[in-house]
Amino acid sequence: MTRKTLGSSVRETREQLRLSQRELAEHVGVKASHIAYIEGNQRRPSLRLLLRIADVLGLDRWQLFTLSHPDAEDLVRDVRMPPKAKPGDSWRRFAADHSLHKRNNITPQELKLLRQVSLVQDVSCPKHFLFILNSIRQAGAR
Repeated sequence: MTRKTLGSSVRETREQLRLSQRELAEHVGVKASHIAYIEGNQRRPSLRLLLRIADVLGLDRWQLFTLSHPDAEDLVRDVRMPPKAKPGDSWRRFAADHSLHKRNNITPQELKLLRQVSLVQDVSCPKHFLFILNSIRQAGAR
C-alpha cells in the first residue's frame, strides 16, 4: 500500500476533475511547472497556494495542510481535535469551581439538583450547568 502524499492527492483529484496541470495552474495563479513539482512531491506550496489548490479542487484544507506539513500534525492536532471529554468531566469542573458558585449564588440544594441532572445526561460544558440552573430558577419564579 502506498502512502498518500500531497502530490498524489492533488494529482488524483485534478485528474478526476479532468483538469490539466496548466488549467489548475491558471485557476490558482502559478505556472504549470509549479503544479508538476507539487504533484511530484518536489516542492511544498506556500500556505496561501495550498488554500487556493484546496478550494479549486474541493479538497479538505486540513488534510492538505497535514499532507504538506506532516511534522506539524502532532503540534496542531489538539487545536483541531481536542481530546474527547470523559463523561462527568463537565460536572467535576463545575462542582469544583467555588468562585463560580459564589458569583451566581448557587445553593447546596441547587448543586444537588444539578448533580442529578448530570447523572441523567452528560452535559458537554461546565457553563451549561448555569444555563440549566437559570432556566430552572426562571420556571420556578413564574
